[in-house]
Amino acid sequence: MAAKIVAFMNQKGGVGKTTATVNIGAFLAKEHRKRVLLVDIDPQGSLSEHVGLSTRELGDSIYDVWIRGADPRRIIRRMHGLEVLPANQELAGADVELPRLPEWNVRLRNALSGVREQYDFILMDCPPSLGVLTVSGLAAADLVLVPMEAEYLALLGVSQLLDTVDMVKRRINPGLEIGGVIFCRFDGRTTLARGVKADIDKHFPGKVFAAVIRQNIRLAEAPSHRLPICEYDPKSPGADDYRKATVEFLERFGIASDIPEVEVETDAGDIMAETPVIPEDAAGRGEWQRQPLWR
Repeated sequence: MAAKIVAFMNQKGGVGKTTATVNIGAFLAKEHRKRVLLVDIDPQGSLSEHVGLSTRELGDSIYDVWIRGADPRRIIRRMHGLEVLPANQELAGADVELPRLPEWNVRLRNALSGVREQYDFILMDCPPSLGVLTVSGLAAADLVLVPMEAEYLALLGVSQLLDTVDMVKRRINPGLEIGGVIFCRFDGRTTLARGVKADIDKHFPGKVFAAVIRQNIRLAEAPSHRLPICEYDPKSPGADDYRKATVEFLERFGIASDIPEVEVETDAGDIMAETPVIPEDAAGRGEWQRQPLWR
């Protein structure tokens, strides 16, 4: 079965979009045994850094796949049980370069089609904008997941977000749907947070996740250790929130949840990266070799 492609999108920065992409992906892989590919399409490369890939030493990236037509199987890295198609600042020029290329708005979709059968989920971390890169991400996606903070300014961008999704759906990708909205850094004790959540419920009826991601210092610390929360502190409130959100993610998208009853052991000092050996077979699932984390 081909992977579901989910675009994590919000044009407002700092809402927990990258954190949600990494941690939902990590729980899908670690606790639900799903095959997950994370695709970083943000020139800041925050997702890539979060999982332990130095964007300054990256070499080939999603830019080479997207602009130069490179085989994604030769660029994918394996980190923490996830496979990652990383990005770096080279992607910043793609906003100008892409529109000059033939069928620019479906180049990413076509590139991912070559690896789609190898995964259960492909999760894309979109940039905080409604520009060319985000439109291309939406053109490749089946579903949009909107991470959001419960603040007044979050409400102001909702109509723009809906207009962009609707435009891509009408012109490029008729199968595109909003899969859900998930609140991050949520403080349910405040009237403001509860009020914003109620308003978003009206804009996205039936789409707002019951699971919310509360403010949690361990979640904030995990990226500096280049680990998902399920590896950094699996017993923290942040891990518990993302564990629940991942179960709801699976339930909403019609895939059975099966959590093995095992104790999670974490050794944050034993961090290793894996890099691909060039695949030798047609399936492109060659051997992987482990080596020390890039610094």
